[in-house]
Amino acid sequence: MFIDNAKVSVRAGDGGDGRSSFRHEKFVDRGGPDGGDGGDGGNVVFVASLSENTLASFRFQRELVAESGAAGGMNNRHGKRGKEFRIRVPVGTAILSESGDLLADLVINNMEAVIAQGGKGGFGNAHFVSSVRQAPRVAEKGEPGQTVEINLELKMIADVGLIGLPNAGKSTLLSIISNAKPEIADYPFTTLTPNLGVVDIDKKDSLLFADIPGLIEGAAEGKGLGDDFLRHVERTSVLIHLIDVYGENVAKAYSTIQTELKNYKINLSDRPQVVVLTKIDGLDKDVIAMVEDELKAVIPKSTPIFTISSKTKTGTSELLRYVLKIVQKQQKKAADNKELTKDDVPIIRLPASAEPWKIVQEKDQFVILGRKIERFAMRTDFSSDDGTRRLRDIMKKMGITHELARQGAKAGSKISIGKSRQYTLIY
Repeated sequence: MFIDNAKVSVRAGDGGDGRSSFRHEKFVDRGGPDGGDGGDGGNVVFVASLSENTLASFRFQRELVAESGAAGGMNNRHGKRGKEFRIRVPVGTAILSESGDLLADLVINNMEAVIAQGGKGGFGNAHFVSSVRQAPRVAEKGEPGQTVEINLELKMIADVGLIGLPNAGKSTLLSIISNAKPEIADYPFTTLTPNLGVVDIDKKDSLLFADIPGLIEGAAEGKGLGDDFLRHVERTSVLIHLIDVYGENVAKAYSTIQTELKNYKINLSDRPQVVVLTKIDGLDKDVIAMVEDELKAVIPKSTPIFTISSKTKTGTSELLRYVLKIVQKQQKKAADNKELTKDDVPIIRLPASAEPWKIVQEKDQFVILGRKIERFAMRTDFSSDDGTRRLRDIMKKMGITHELARQGAKAGSKISIGKSRQYTLIY
């Protein structure tokens, strides 16, 4: 089954907790702290793969969770790092946030993107040994891994897109010029899913063609199959707009498709296009010329018109050679702007805050916000007096305690850390 979009929840592994322990050895008086650090949680990584061609596997796998790091052990044993969760998706998969922001666009085979980063493991008490602190009892908790709700959208990687009304001859043309075997019949909406085909041109060049299901007037509002499949021609260098020469009104057929291209979420109507009149076998040249004149009244002057018969292959070679020139020109322009390489793999990182911290005064509490102090709070074991004492020391060194006093905090005032108000202290 062809599935080209999916919504999934991604959760990286939590960091392992640090260990608080002391050596207990025979004949060793007052053994020192030996608690090891926790292991980091595993990342969630998406990998583009040519061996995948659909997102069908995500229909039943809606939650992707990486392995958490192991806790630290005695004798300074470091906890095991959580295993990365690597998910293969088809080349051409775009990963978007819930709000629609593009997080990663995997357009090269083996391209990778870290979508959720694992939490850092907590430090064990051996980490805090110093000349003035010989027996620390502080051990940190591991940080939680990132959780992200994402949408996956598969956009085919094709050079040329075939568009038009239902039964315009798109699938027939693709079956004639390529190795693709799309379903063909004499009724509308024969094509229900996009088809890809490799087209060889003069035995020295080749292009990848994408045939999408036919559009009708109002597709942008969901009529017919809607415009959902237009995402598969977003990446194409040129669009071939096929129009049935036997149609009642070829000018209206052209305008209908252009309107749907323009109403799509990104304007596809300004993409380089070639207009092709299909099924010309059996028609006189004068009739074909008359239909061409109808089209010329509504199409831009720079848009060429070709006439073809897929059945007899009339005009197909000339069409393909012309399209090849446009694709090569577009590819050269893109290469001049920037060559996309694996170094361009996007990685989501925690946004850097311009302010190290800030205090928001609310009715019944003071709320401290700031990535650094929030990370310290995440790693604090609030059930441990030593742990909370360390957090208070950190707040004092960062100047937070002084600012709280300046804003009116008194003994007994409630202090919360982070947007969730999950971590609380009493001033």
